[in-house]
Order: sequence, then structure tokens, then C-alpha cells
Amino acid sequence: MHIFAIANQKGGVGKTTTAVNLAAALQANEQRTLLIDLDPQGNATMGSGVDKRSLPRSVYHMLLSTASLADVRTKSPTGKYDILPANRELAGAEVEMVDLERREQRLKSALRLHRDDYDFVLIDCPPSLSMLTLNGLCAADGVIIPMQCEYYALEGLSDLVNTIKKVHANFNPDLKIIGLLRVMFDTRSTLSNQVSAQLEQHFGDKVFKTLVPRNVRLAEAPSFGVPGVLFDKNAKGALAYMAFAIEMIERVKNWKE
Repeated sequence: MHIFAIANQKGGVGKTTTAVNLAAALQANEQRTLLIDLDPQGNATMGSGVDKRSLPRSVYHMLLSTASLADVRTKSPTGKYDILPANRELAGAEVEMVDLERREQRLKSALRLHRDDYDFVLIDCPPSLSMLTLNGLCAADGVIIPMQCEYYALEGLSDLVNTIKKVHANFNPDLKIIGLLRVMFDTRSTLSNQVSAQLEQHFGDKVFKTLVPRNVRLAEAPSFGVPGVLFDKNAKGALAYMAFAIEMIERVKNWKE
């Protein structure tokens, strides 16, 4: 089982879009996939076709040990992967976890019992460094960083890399950066191409080969509760996420060898 946190401290950079579409694309490639929504906004939950307003139990209950992972998980009716859904209740977990023992390890402990259930576990982290993000980073083997190729994104990236280094040093020695995924990419923009070249120069093979273009169909899909890769299979964005899933599967295979 490979556990990847999809993280970026900057909001609106395509984290949830990446989490939902990668989960659906991996599942379509016969990989048993679990998506964990750790963001109180619950966008990954809604984008997977699960109504966050009528959840009997959510990831909040699992983190506070009032329900098990098996109790909380549900299947995305559209993407067919399993999901641990989230809603606004999760915002309260921040405060309630303060007094708990090993509070940063709650997610890791819950996943430990299900190591044989999945090939891939994807964690959609909130856009801030909170106790929820820390739980995601402590449970993960590695981090996938979606980012836009613009000037401010580079500044945010150095903060995120420092955070990952601190978590690696203090909580999770297995944590590493798996790769950077360039999203919302505009090939016509000189700046996008310059930043992209800078990333490749600095991070080398840590930059995924797949480029996800800015795509209207990907943006429309969540309002229908369908992952973009299934909403319009021939859209450029959908094809890019399908290619990214295959790149991930290949990358993981190479580790095993």
C-alpha cells in the first residue's frame, strides 16, 4: 500500500482536483484506491458524488476514535474508489485533538489495520499547516505537490519543502517528496514556461512528466459530483490525469524493482 499526501500550503492550486481525478484514474486502471478527505470544506467528498451534508459518520469520527475506518468509508458512486468523507465537523477536530495522546499519529494508526485493502491511498490535505495536515504528512510515505507555474507558487513551494523537512526530522522519517505536478498549465504563457523550466532545473526527475492544462471541463465536473476523468473522457484535462495515473503506477513499480 502506497500512501501519498497531496499537499500545498497555498489554496486554489488544484489539490482537490488532483486528488479526486488521480483516485478515479487509478481505480480505472484496476488499482484499489482510497481517497481521504482531510479538508473541512469537504470538496473532495462532494466532487466524488458523496453528499457531505448527510453523512452519518465522517473522517472526524475516525480521528477522534468514535468510529473505525471501516465504519466511515463509503464508495464514490461515480469514481468507484473508496472515500473517507469530510464536512464542517472536521474543523472542530483541530481543537478536540489537542488533548489526545499522539495526536499527530491518529490517521496513521487508523490506516495501519488496512494495509492489505488498497494499492493506493491518497490524502487531500487542507491548504494550511494544521493538525489535520500534520496527520496527513505523518501517515504518508510521500508528498505529491500540485502547483501552478507562476511566480508566487515558487515562494510557497520553499515554505512547503521546509515543512516537509521538519515533519521528516521530527515525526515521519519515511516522508519524502514524490514529485511536483504542474497543473492549470497554460502553454501560451511565457511565464508558465519559464517557471516550468526553473522547476525542472531545480528538482530534476522529481517533476512529473505529465502537464495538466487549464481545462473548463475539469472545472465543471465537481458541480455534477463526477471526477473530471469520467465527466468528459476526451477532454485535455481528463487525458492528462489518466496519463498521470499511469506515470504514478510506473513510478511505484520502479521502486519495487
